[in-house]
Amino acid sequence: MKKTKKKNRRIVPKVLFGLALCASIFAGFWIARTQIVFSSVNQNRDNAFKEVKLPKGNYKSDNNIVNILVIGNDYRKETGYTAAGLPDVIMIATLDKKHKNLKLTSLLRDQIVEIPGHGQNRLNSCFGYGEDGPTLLYKTIAQNFNIKLDGYVEVGFDAVKAIVNAVGGVDIELTESEAAYLNATNYIRPAKYRNVKAGKHTLNGAQALGYSRIRKTAKGITPVTPNGKMDDYGRTWRQRNVINAVFNKAKGTSLPKLMDLAQTILSKYVTTDLSSQDIIGYMKDVVMMGTMEIYQLQIPMDNYFTTQRDYYAPGSTTNLGSVILPDMTANTAALNDFIFKYKGTEGQEYTYTSGSGTTTPAQ
Repeated sequence: MKKTKKKNRRIVPKVLFGLALCASIFAGFWIARTQIVFSSVNQNRDNAFKEVKLPKGNYKSDNNIVNILVIGNDYRKETGYTAAGLPDVIMIATLDKKHKNLKLTSLLRDQIVEIPGHGQNRLNSCFGYGEDGPTLLYKTIAQNFNIKLDGYVEVGFDAVKAIVNAVGGVDIELTESEAAYLNATNYIRPAKYRNVKAGKHTLNGAQALGYSRIRKTAKGITPVTPNGKMDDYGRTWRQRNVINAVFNKAKGTSLPKLMDLAQTILSKYVTTDLSSQDIIGYMKDVVMMGTMEIYQLQIPMDNYFTTQRDYYAPGSTTNLGSVILPDMTANTAALNDFIFKYKGTEGQEYTYTSGSGTTTPAQ
C-alpha cells in the first residue's frame, strides 16, 4: 500500500510537468503566431496620432475608453485609382472598457466644419490639401468636436469584400427599393452578383460592398433603409449595419481562422498608426468584455442639422455645392455624451436630449 502511494507521488509531478510543458508550447506557438500576423500590418509611424500636436483646445479623453478613427477610401482596381481620393467612410470606433461595450459613430462626409489652417469645408476635404490626410482629419475632428483620438485605421474598399467573404457572408435585410436599386445599378461588381432580393438573406463581399455604398436616387429608384433613412444618412446607416453584421459573424469563427483572416486583411488592405501591441491588446479587451452588441450614432444627428445648396464658406468664392450644416453645439455635446458616458441598453438606440447632456432610450 505504501509503495503505491509513493509511486503516485512520483507520477503526479510528472503529469503536472507534462501538462505545463504542453501549455507552454501551445502558448508559445500562439504568441509567435500572433507576432507574425501583426508584424505584417502597414504601419504609418511617421504620422502617429500620439505624436500629433493639436490646436489649442479642451479635448476630452479617458484612459479606459479607446477611440479609433476608421477611414474608408476607394482603392479598387477597377476605378484605376492609385492614390487616395476623398474618403467615403469616416467613423469613430469606440472600445469602452469603462462601461464594457462597443460603439460606432458615423461622421457624415458632407458636413461643413472648420479645417485647421484652411477655413470651412466638407469634413472629407481634409484629404485634398496636400497634407497627410488622416492627420489633418484628426485635427479637424478634435478641433470641431473637442475629442481626442487614440489612432486610426484606413482601409480600401476591397477590404470589405475580403472580410465579408472570409466570414462566409453577412446577413442583411434589404427593402424592396434597396434590392431593386442594387440590381439596376453598377454598385455591385461583377454584374453576375446583381441578383439580390428583398428580405433578409446572406450577401457576399461584392454585394455587401455595393450595399454599403448606396446613396442617392438612380435609375428612377430612391433607396430607403428598413428604418426609413435615405441619401447619405441611409448610406452611413448601411455601413454601420455591415460592420455590425461582420462582427456578429466573426464571434462564431474559430481563433485559427480569425488569425488567418487578420493576416490577410492587415497585410493587403489596412494602413494604421497602431502598433502590433496596441492591436493585440484591443482584441484581447474585446474578447474579455464578451459584448454582443455595437451601439451606434450618426453625426450630425437627425433634427440637428440643415442642408443648403450652393454654399460658400465665409470669405470664399468657391461654390461647395450642396452641403450639411450641423448644429455644432448639440452634436458636439451628443458625441461626447455617447462616447464617454453612455452605458448602453441592449436592443435600444441612443437618443440625445438637447441641453440636458443625458440619454434616453428610443422606444
